[in-house]
Amino acid sequence: MIQEVASGETAMASQRKRVLVLCSGNSCRSQMAEAWINHDLGEQWQARSAGTAPAERVHPLAVRAMTEAGIDISGGTPEPVGVYIRQPWNLVVTVCDAAQETCPTFPRPVPKLHVSFFDPAAAEGNDEQKLAVFRRVRDEIRERLLPELRSRG
Repeated sequence: MIQEVASGETAMASQRKRVLVLCSGNSCRSQMAEAWINHDLGEQWQARSAGTAPAERVHPLAVRAMTEAGIDISGGTPEPVGVYIRQPWNLVVTVCDAAQETCPTFPRPVPKLHVSFFDPAAAEGNDEQKLAVFRRVRDEIRERLLPELRSRG
């Protein structure tokens, strides 16, 4: 049930669970996961993403792959996990093995979930071959990660 608050906005945002998606560079997998969660599960979850060693920019092929799915992540910026470490989270998800190994300790207890995906930035070949890998990882994130969050929603 959605309740009215004094400002006239709904209390829906405060009822959503918060999930932080971590990856090493925060340029591909975690950006795509954040976008899928907010797009498909936005009524249940509010997602943010960060990196343990953030890249300079969101990978252009990640932007392209998500644009093909109807989601714009072109305004995304890789951020360090330290920006979010003191915030309250209902769940922290690591989407790469390196992030799982270097995941910092959060000051508040928070459940963690690890669902690893191939790093599409490591794909080889021409741009079309690389884009095919980004598309595959994009679809795997939606198919494997979102059901996990639905079950915890």
